[in-house]
Amino acid sequence: MKKIGVLTGGGDCPGLNAVIRGVVKSASLKYNYEVVGFEDGFDGLVLPGKTRNLTPLNVSGILPIGGTILGTSNRANPFEYKVTIDGKSEVRDVSKDVIKKIQMMGLDALVVIGGDGSLKIAHELFKMGCPVVGVPKTIDNDIMATDVTFGFNTAVEIATEALDRLHTTAESHHRVMVVELMGRYAGWIALESGIAGGAAIILIPEIPFDISKVCQKINNRKKSGSNSTIVVVSEGAKPVGGGVSILCTSENGGSAERLGGIGNKVGADIGKCTDMEVRVTVLGHLQRGGSPCAFDRILSTRFGVAVVDLIADKRFGEMVCLKGQRIESIALSEAIKAQKRVPTEEGLVKTAESIGISFGR
Repeated sequence: MKKIGVLTGGGDCPGLNAVIRGVVKSASLKYNYEVVGFEDGFDGLVLPGKTRNLTPLNVSGILPIGGTILGTSNRANPFEYKVTIDGKSEVRDVSKDVIKKIQMMGLDALVVIGGDGSLKIAHELFKMGCPVVGVPKTIDNDIMATDVTFGFNTAVEIATEALDRLHTTAESHHRVMVVELMGRYAGWIALESGIAGGAAIILIPEIPFDISKVCQKINNRKKSGSNSTIVVVSEGAKPVGGGVSILCTSENGGSAERLGGIGNKVGADIGKCTDMEVRVTVLGHLQRGGSPCAFDRILSTRFGVAVVDLIADKRFGEMVCLKGQRIESIALSEAIKAQKRVPTEEGLVKTAESIGISFGR
C-alpha cells in the first residue's frame, strides 16, 4: 500500500480542511493509499511526534470547518530553521533531515498545501529529490498560475458583509469610514469587496494613490449631497512616491514581513483635508477565519482530488490549478515565478471607474 503525507503551511485559510478531506477520501477510496498528516506545517517534518494517521472516518465532518485540523506555521522554513543551541538561537538548514525523515517514513509522496512561500519550499524539496506536489492556498488570490485560490471568495464575502454593515453607521453619523483589508501586495480582496460593498474609493497596491484626489472625491460627494463615504484600503496600498506600511519586518525561518497601518494613515490624512469625521476599521484576521463559502468548499475538494491524481500519475513537482472550469496542473517552478496582481487598465478597475469609484489617481 502506498503512503502519502500532507501538510498545511503558511497562514490559515477557509477551505484548508476541505482540501485535506478531499485528499484523504480520494486517496483512500479511489487508490487505497494510506495518508499521514504532518502537524503545524513544516514543523511536522522537522520535529518528532507531530504526525497523525488520516482516514475517511476521522476527516468526516471537517468540510465546513475553518482553519486546519493539522495546524500550520509560517515560521518553519526547513532551509532557514530556527534552533536553540546552548541557550542561543540560530538559523540552520535542516532540509536534508527532512528528506531523510520522508524516506524513513516510507512516504511515496508529499502534498504541500500553501501559498507562495510554502510552494517555494516545496519546489526546493523537489529539487532535492522529494516526490512533492502542491495545492495553491491564499485568501490574497495572488498566485499567478491559477485563476483563483480557495479562501479568496470567502474573504471577499466577509469583507463585503462588513462594508454593508458600515454603510448604515456611516450614513447615520455622516462619517467617512476607512476600512483596511488584507491582500498583501495584491489588491484583489479590496477591489472585489469594494465593488460588491458599494465603496466610493478603493486604494490598492497596484495603483499608488494621491491623497489630495481621495479628499477631493470625498468633498465632491458631500457637495452633491452624499454625507458619508466608504473608503476601502488594501493593506499593501501606498501613496504616490511612498512605500507600504510595515508593522514588523520579516524574520529568518520563513515569516514574511507584516503589512498594516495604512488605513489609519489614510484616515488621519482625510481628517486633515476634509471637515468630516473619520473612523477606521481594520478587519484583520476576521477575513481568514470561519466557515468557507460553498464555492471554496467545492474548489478545495476538487483540488484535493486532483492532487492525488497527480501522485497516482507520478507527476511530481507540479501544482494543481484552476483554469476556466477545468482543474489542471503546472510545474511548481512556473507557479512560483511571479505574483498575480490586479491589471490597472482593464477588467474590474475599469468597471469600477465607469461607475464613479475612485482609485486616488
